[in-house]
Formats: sequence, structure tokens, C-alpha cells
Amino acid sequence: MLRKTVVVATPDAALRAKLARMVDQLPEFEVIAQTGDLMNTYNVVEERLPKAILIADVLANLPEFEVMRALFSTLDIRWLVVTMPNAAQLSQASVGHDEPNSDLFSIPANAPEEIYIRQLCALTRTARNVSPAQHLRTPGAPPLMRARSPKTTAIESTVDRPKARPTIRPHERRPSDHPRNDVKSASGPATRGATGGQVAEPSVPARAHQVGSPDKTADRVILIGASTGGVDALLAVLSRFPENCPPTLVVQHTGTGFGESLAGLLNRQCLPKVRLATEPVPIRRGQILIGAGTRTHLVIDGRAGTRAACLADMPVSGHIPSVDMLFASAVPFASRISAALLTGMGRDGANGMKALYDSGAFTIAQNEASCVVYGMPRAAVQNGSVHKILPLDRIAEALLAGKDEAPRTARELQ
Repeated sequence: MLRKTVVVATPDAALRAKLARMVDQLPEFEVIAQTGDLMNTYNVVEERLPKAILIADVLANLPEFEVMRALFSTLDIRWLVVTMPNAAQLSQASVGHDEPNSDLFSIPANAPEEIYIRQLCALTRTARNVSPAQHLRTPGAPPLMRARSPKTTAIESTVDRPKARPTIRPHERRPSDHPRNDVKSASGPATRGATGGQVAEPSVPARAHQVGSPDKTADRVILIGASTGGVDALLAVLSRFPENCPPTLVVQHTGTGFGESLAGLLNRQCLPKVRLATEPVPIRRGQILIGAGTRTHLVIDGRAGTRAACLADMPVSGHIPSVDMLFASAVPFASRISAALLTGMGRDGANGMKALYDSGAFTIAQNEASCVVYGMPRAAVQNGSVHKILPLDRIAEALLAGKDEAPRTARELQ
């Protein structure tokens, strides 16, 4: 009988060994790897494609887990959160009483063995329901996506790799946030970040829309900013882009070191080539550059707006890379820009979007109903820098159409 493969991920070595012994004793399951941190867990999961993962709550509660959760959903890998005594309960999580279509399950670390067996068997018994977006990747449907080969990573394993089962999970609604690290203006004085250090403001040139003479035959450029909940949102938007899409630059807030993982995840699911921005490169059609998890700002460099650069500088609006910094760098050629702010906490991107809007760019904010956290889009709406407010499933089409198909005065609330 082919045993179902499991990865055990927890920084507690004793718990890791205990869970591995318990799972290996079950006739239906086999532990193929044990990990103690998120980065190694991500690499193992991407390489070995296990059927299920037992992951400690201390790892699942980290902000960087958002990238891993998106990978789990994309590959239809099931996961069970092991909660430590007195740990805060994760939303929607309960032992044996989870919603049928949820991918969020939890179990106490000290639960009886029969509870673990029951949950593992229930999790891995059937495939998850297909989301509405999945018809795009079923046989005979338009080929909007292609799966890419995962990276090769050395791990502890003796099991042959199973085939990937690509899916995309719809986003989940969570409570709205409260803005943080507010920025008064795109050209105002520096403010203080959350850690007390000085935070630079995005520098927007005066009358920047008159700087240079933009080439009217040049490609439109798409800019996107996102934070909390942004991984799923980016998957939903970028997976709809054609292979020869306009040059696209994205800033996503995530932990240091997870940018490469995010770029790899998006590259697996999108037709255009997706790469992490780590050095100056020309921007071209069919390429999506990701600024995430690095200590540099992703910006558009040069008067012609034909190159992307990585600028080592202070945090802007509390972040590095910063959405405000990316947006502000595109102001000199705003007439060629289509920009979107997706779900995220705080205000990063709102001032940069205002500068783009005032200089002739086409701007979009994700609507509250489809956001995980309605912070960054709300800030942009409140400062009057948005042409359209759209649900997530309509943003890709609007960005690709550009303002030629979407007049400045149009506003859609649904």
C-alpha cells in the first residue's frame, strides 16, 4: 500500500521527534522530513510535495507563513496546526469540528494519538473542492496558467515525488485593520517608524508629470502593491495575465529571505516569467519583477522608464521595499502607468498612488469586501487617489485594459 507522506515542522526538537514517531507507526502514513523553521519547511514542501504537514502554531502564526499557506493551497497540500498549551487559538480552528471546505485545522500538542489519526485521515481522505477560479486550469479550458517545475532542494527523504495538484484557494476575509505608520504627504518631512527609527518619505519631484518627454509608443507599465493577504491576491490577479503581459513591477511586504520563495510560487502559477528583483534589469513585456523580502527598494530608474533598479535606502512608510517608493519612482512617466493597491495593513502606497493619480496615471484600489485587511486600499481611497474601486476578480482585467478603456471619472463600488 502506498503510504501518504507527511512533513513535521516545529522548532521544538522533542515534540518533532514525538510526532514523527507517532506518524511513522501509522500504517497509512510516512514521515519524509522534519524541519524546525519556515524557510526549510518551505523548501522541503516545494521539493517533496507531501500529502500533509504537521506544523507548530509558533510557525503558523509568523507573518511569513502567508507565503507557505499559498503554496499549500496551490499544491493541494493539507496542513494541521499543532497548538502548544495555553497558545492563542487560531481563527476557525477546532479539533474535529472544522468547516468542510476550510484548509485551517488545529490540534493540541498533547491530544491523544487517536485524535491525530482521525484528523490526518480526514484531512487526506478526499481532494478539496475546486474553487470557481480552477475552471481556468481544467482540461479544455483556456490555458491561462502553466505549472512550473519546483526548485531542487537537498532534503532528508526516501519517497518518490508525487505529482503536483495545482489549485488556488479563494481568499479568506479577516477583520479590518487600523492604519499604522501614517504618512502626511509624499513630499513632507520624515516620520518615525514602528521601531522608533527614522523613516524616509517617498520623494516625489515637483511637477513630475512634466519631467522629460515620455515615449508615447512605449509599453504601458503595471505597478502593484500589497501586504497582509497579498500573496493570495497576487495569485488571483497575476494568474490572469497573458504570457506577453505589459512590464509589471510588484512590491509585497514579507519577511526577509522569503522573496525568492514568493517569486518561485508566482512563477509556478503564472504565464509570464516572474523573478525576484535583486539587481538593475531592463523592464520588458512578459516579465513580472517582485520586490519582496529584500533590504532594497524596487524602483523604476531613468527618465525613459525602461529599467528597474534596487535602491539601498532607509525604510519608506515603515517598509523596505516600499510601495510608496515604487509608485513615486514612476511619476515622471505616469501617463504610461496602471497601478493597483491590494489588500494590506497600514498606508504604504497611498501617497505614492496620489502622486501617480495627480500626474495622469490610471489607479485602482481593491474593494473592502474582497480584502483580507482593508488598510492600504482604504488609505488610497480616502486621499482621493483612486479611479476605480474593484473586487479582486476584476482587477487583472482593468490593469490590462488600462485607462483607455477606463475613463478617469469612472468609479465602481462593487
